Amino acid sequence: MEIKPKTIKSAQLKNLIVKQLYFDKALSCAELSELFDKSIPSITKAVNELMSEGFVVEQGYAPSSGGRRPLLYSIKPDAMYILAVAMDQLSTRIQLLDLLNRPVADSLTIDLKLHNSDEALGTLIKSINNYIIRTGIPKEKIAGIGMGMPGFINVRQGINYTYLSAGGKSLTQYLKDQIGLPVYIDNDSSLIALAEQRFGIAKAQQNVMVINLGWGIGLGMIVNGEIFRGHNGFAGELSHIPLSDDEKLCACGKRGCLETVASMLVVVEKAIEGIKSGRVTSLKTLDDVPSKSLGDDILTAAGNGDQFAIELLSDAAYKIGKALAILIHIMNPQTIVLSGRGARAGKILLAPIQQALHKYCIPRLAESTQLLISNLGFDAELIGSAVLMMENFDKEVKTISSVLN
Repeated sequence: MEIKPKTIKSAQLKNLIVKQLYFDKALSCAELSELFDKSIPSITKAVNELMSEGFVVEQGYAPSSGGRRPLLYSIKPDAMYILAVAMDQLSTRIQLLDLLNRPVADSLTIDLKLHNSDEALGTLIKSINNYIIRTGIPKEKIAGIGMGMPGFINVRQGINYTYLSAGGKSLTQYLKDQIGLPVYIDNDSSLIALAEQRFGIAKAQQNVMVINLGWGIGLGMIVNGEIFRGHNGFAGELSHIPLSDDEKLCACGKRGCLETVASMLVVVEKAIEGIKSGRVTSLKTLDDVPSKSLGDDILTAAGNGDQFAIELLSDAAYKIGKALAILIHIMNPQTIVLSGRGARAGKILLAPIQQALHKYCIPRLAESTQLLISNLGFDAELIGSAVLMMENFDKEVKTISSVLN
């Protein structure tokens, strides 16, 4: 949305500048003036104030293009911090980041099962508050919290219809009241796509499908350079396309979903069955319950050449490839990015996915779509959570003044 100059107040303008420098790293006053349609003197005044307040520093001069080289400005990384939260169905990661998306404290990972758990929300709040105390960083120095999570999420109203019920009220408002910081939530797969678009392998690309290879198989869609969420925000449920004749019941209540035959949860279940039946493998399990640790062990074992682990992942990848063929036929994307937890096994997954595409996809469409492995990998959701917070930073008009005071 275009911002009219007269609608931008001084505090908001400074927030907009901080936000823009977070994404673009270094800009001149002339570039900022063009972006916000504000006069260069107004921009210069705001930048000088931000410098005196410790938010912006001089980066040096831009490369020469024949004329006078403009002075560039960049964000001061430790001027404030972002709390990023990345959730999946079984565990939650909490990480404090600076304005270059670099960790400034040890991360915290907690076992937090979301399905049918009345205690999950309270545990999450307690864990976040304890984590902030442990870092020693005052809340006033934290811009806010970006939070990625699975489920059907209404971004505008801040409600997750699948998990973490706040009694029909806004989950973001409830979290803000309990933690004392601005909170923004979004679907984990959308945030992974956002991370890839802003700081990852999909940067500057217009039409990209980002596959979140987690416990399910999520999809974040970049269409015409924007995150596409569909009519009411629920687009991208690749896990639940009816792809299988298997009558196994999915968590969504339907049968035949891709998730029932190719998700990481299914891979773990098959690993447990194989171990119990005597398959030769380096994998070990102590119980019959799919766990985060066994999922990580499978990815590690496959990377170390364990044939059983490779077989499990390859079988899932072939079925995912079949689903991607449908996606290519519908969306005709420029690029498909394999991201999320499963990106660790990206090279193992590529061959069976390509095999499925050769079998099920029209060659002209398949040949024009490149298949890439994320360079953000498992960190993508955390980075996407930070991006989510900073995309909303200009709404927090009092943020900078509160940090200074």
